[in-house]
Amino acid sequence: MSTAKGGGTAGEGNDGAASGNGKRSRAGSGGTSGARSGAPVVPVTGPPAAPLTAGRIGLYVLLLLAGVLVAGAGTLVQAAWFPGGLVLALGGVIGLFYGGAKATGTSAGVLVPGAAWLVTVFLLLGNVRPEGDFLFGAGLGSYVFLLGGIAVAVICATAMQLRPAGLRPGRVGG
Repeated sequence: MSTAKGGGTAGEGNDGAASGNGKRSRAGSGGTSGARSGAPVVPVTGPPAAPLTAGRIGLYVLLLLAGVLVAGAGTLVQAAWFPGGLVLALGGVIGLFYGGAKATGTSAGVLVPGAAWLVTVFLLLGNVRPEGDFLFGAGLGSYVFLLGGIAVAVICATAMQLRPAGLRPGRVGG
């Protein structure tokens, strides 16, 4: 026979009452809690924020200026020698964004020159003189340069955020 509250047999007596008014504890429910006992639960966070020092600010200013220069040079080169100039201009953009990410170790190393490049390119794109002169033509190379540069910036910034900081390679959850 079972008791009304404890769920045990009649021969067990008051064991159910001694463990909290006949209610079962969660630890004895037989289910798993998701974490192993004894293993510390460490929250997964991004890489630690780098301190903002004078050297780091100087590096960001240099990356900002390099973004403006690469945008201006790429605008002129991509139209000058069509297939090779476009590849050279996109190579400069890739080198700038990837190098900025590696130099700073943060995603800001991509975002600072990327923002400078984007603003410069769109200012050069929108700057039309009354004589009809402009730097960007309406050809395929200009669009590939614009969209390719934006895609490279997004890829480099995303790849920078996906890198785990200080974690050992291994199986997740085990």
